[in-house]
Amino acid sequence: MSKSTPFTRYHHELQAKMVDFAGFEMPVQYKGIKQEHQAVRNRAGLFDVSHMGEFVLSGPGSLELIQSLSVNDASLLNPGRAQYTVLCRESGGIVDDLLIYMLSENRYMLVVNAANIEKDYNWIDSRKNADSTLEDVSDTTALLALQGPKSTEILQKLTDRNLAGIRFYHFETGTVAGEPDILISRTGYTGETGYELYIDHNRADAGGIWETILSAGEEFGLEPTGLGARDTLRLEMGYPLYGNDITDETTPFEAGLNWIVKPEKEDFLGRRALLEQKESGVTRILTGFVTEEPRQIPRAGYEIFNSNRSRIGIVTSGTLSITLSKGIGMGYLPLEYASPGQSVLLSIRNRQIPAVITKPPFIK
Repeated sequence: MSKSTPFTRYHHELQAKMVDFAGFEMPVQYKGIKQEHQAVRNRAGLFDVSHMGEFVLSGPGSLELIQSLSVNDASLLNPGRAQYTVLCRESGGIVDDLLIYMLSENRYMLVVNAANIEKDYNWIDSRKNADSTLEDVSDTTALLALQGPKSTEILQKLTDRNLAGIRFYHFETGTVAGEPDILISRTGYTGETGYELYIDHNRADAGGIWETILSAGEEFGLEPTGLGARDTLRLEMGYPLYGNDITDETTPFEAGLNWIVKPEKEDFLGRRALLEQKESGVTRILTGFVTEEPRQIPRAGYEIFNSNRSRIGIVTSGTLSITLSKGIGMGYLPLEYASPGQSVLLSIRNRQIPAVITKPPFIK
């Protein structure tokens, strides 16, 4: 039986199309993916993303543990800052991508993908030291994402925090819709200005916050938005999705995540393999492409061919770009086929459709 979130009954009241996603009953769309996608790009959308996992890591050994597992350098954090990173296996393959929030000295929140909650918890817990404590708070944490160019105007009506003062990948704790102690994070997965709100729903009325935000946003054209538009929005930006674009079989360098790998810090799991790969060079890389024919939409698993019709890769993520009205996607290709402007062929419905290699983001 699928788990519910504190907002499930509101999704049903809005007649959302519900699906099972990572063990949760989640809204894939309300009025339609296209309409919701355009609302986020032009106005604002409100997402229930409470299926994500949250762990609290505390104790004097917390930073040491994070540094031993994360490819990024968490010593650069201070309270009120967040950081994007990945956990790697010894081979350099990606266990998961996640956000790390420094809540206070020796106290962090780790936000992981819904499908990986148990795997990630066990991965971290089995490696923790005597000076750290790991707590899974996923079941008591509700998460809303308010995204879009009007998101600041909407949320500012409802909070005592100065949102203009919260920089990207920073956060503050404050009152939202009359509920205290809400973590307001200047983050998101859409490429637009936006905020993510972490709510302890044992202490705050999460449903009341949902209703109040929707009401406050009505004059700005805010719409409830499902996971369908979340996927089309993130893919237009070229953001990788765990399980599709990044997996245990891919490394951060192959995924184009070089910017988060900090091998100059002390040793971390996977560092040796990543240094060897950096020295020898990757043989494949996550590459974006755009179809040349309208209505030809790439999907995950479709094959990619070169001009000689030799198979050179598969699509890891693909969709119709609602902004461009063209098919867009990503897949791992040998370096010789990964230069922007090059042509490849995609196998779509037993036809080989031309596509042009394009470096994400697909929209500016």
